[in-house]
Amino acid sequence: METQTLPTATRYSDQDLEMFKALITSKILIAKEELEALVSSLSHANPNGTDDTGGAYQTLEDGAATLEKESIHQLAGRQKKFIEQLEAALIRIANKTYGICRSTGKLIQKERLMAVPHTTQSMEAKMKQN
Repeated sequence: METQTLPTATRYSDQDLEMFKALITSKILIAKEELEALVSSLSHANPNGTDDTGGAYQTLEDGAATLEKESIHQLAGRQKKFIEQLEAALIRIANKTYGICRSTGKLIQKERLMAVPHTTQSMEAKMKQN
């Protein structure tokens, strides 16, 4: 008796791609809102001003404020990069190359794509990197 092997899929179906597109689009909207909140927090002055406190406290609070601003800048930078990666994923969906591992050429598991929709590597390839 001859055993048949099922052909392995080389890409996700159009229906799957539409599902991923909806997921990514919603993530982009949320990420843009978060980025907007970060940017607006940088542009607003500190509502808890230190005008009425002593000089030593003023210096400590100014240092903390500077550190917080740097931290917010880093978060905003990461958020921008995340949005760019999500938008690149939308381009891969349009090209019908979404979900194909750039290292192995195999399909990335759906579970991984649902958790990390901007990924370009399967867990197998990612583990080999480390």
